[in-house]
Amino acid sequence: ASDGCETEGQFYSVQVGDSTFTVLKRYQQLRAIGSGAQGIVCSAMDTVLGIPVAVKKLCRPFQNQTHAKRAYRELVLLKCVNHKNIIRLINVFTPQKSLEEFQDLFIDFLSPQDLKPSNIVVKSDCTLKILDFGLARTACTNFMMTPYVVTRYYRAPEVILGMKYKENVDLWSVGCIMAEMISHKILFPGKDYIDQWNKVIEVLGTPSLEFMNRLMETVRNYVMNKPQYPGVSFAELFPDWAFPSDSEHDKLKTGQARDLLSKMLVIDPECRISVEEALNHPYIHVWYDPAEADAPPPQISDKQLEEREHTIEQWKELIYEEVIDWEERNKNGLMKEDCSDVVSGSASQSSSANDISSMSTEHTLASDTDSSSIDTLTGPLDESQ
Repeated sequence: ASDGCETEGQFYSVQVGDSTFTVLKRYQQLRAIGSGAQGIVCSAMDTVLGIPVAVKKLCRPFQNQTHAKRAYRELVLLKCVNHKNIIRLINVFTPQKSLEEFQDLFIDFLSPQDLKPSNIVVKSDCTLKILDFGLARTACTNFMMTPYVVTRYYRAPEVILGMKYKENVDLWSVGCIMAEMISHKILFPGKDYIDQWNKVIEVLGTPSLEFMNRLMETVRNYVMNKPQYPGVSFAELFPDWAFPSDSEHDKLKTGQARDLLSKMLVIDPECRISVEEALNHPYIHVWYDPAEADAPPPQISDKQLEEREHTIEQWKELIYEEVIDWEERNKNGLMKEDCSDVVSGSASQSSSANDISSMSTEHTLASDTDSSSIDTLTGPLDESQ
């Protein structure tokens, strides 16, 4: 911590793996629960609110413009989102006390679009939350044209191949996550983005000629020169023994689960199930709430969130202003009228901060998260590159 912070006595430092967390003293019992290219997340006990929370330290948020924009985007979106299955922002702070010193950003949220298991956390009572908005996009932007970044294993074919994409790009990721929950292993564990494509077609089969004709010429030539694969049936991929089978109802659900997987894990996005169709699928329709699904989107305070382009220093100043604004409006981490909502909302949850865990079956490495796609290659598209 800086000298100013040590004098004020508000912060203390604790080593978490290879990283030092310099956090407010209200956060105790820090324990690492996940890490990735964008940050490290710890469970902790918030001694002010008396509830378990998660504290995320953003890793080097100002190392380049991309990381700085992601940090700003995540902070702005978290401040305006309020949904039971999405993390709720409780506090934002930095141990540094001036813009010149500012380098560490901490985000505190209740129970911890880059969809992957390490960005989904679940408690022992099956309460689930989505976290990490650093790569999320607002609905008002040109979704079809935005560069999409996601951990390679869960990357949709249209992203791998450098195509335009739409909302159902996330259903591919959901399908990969669901498959991993059933089989307890990663479905498409590619070593790089070319190997990732190879893993996809070996399992799902070579896509149609109509799909290939929509690819850029260099990518199309590469894809069409690959061996033809028939694909593996979903009954073989997800056999009956992988599901509960104690009753006829279980057997019915097994068929429905397999059917949903077969409609999400479709290479061609034009043939893949839509978000609305997925919500109405019999396997999950029992949890579908029209009022929730059709609720108005949150109001984004920054109307130019996606269009903004700044230098690193300008992004740093914008983020610092957001932190200061939060501190001024929430002197104790939350407005007093919101504290009772948070505490009562967590009453049915475990009182232990250690009850929060990531769904990930494998550590996410920084090198696994990038914006590469096959179309970024130069020269011949072969396996040696």
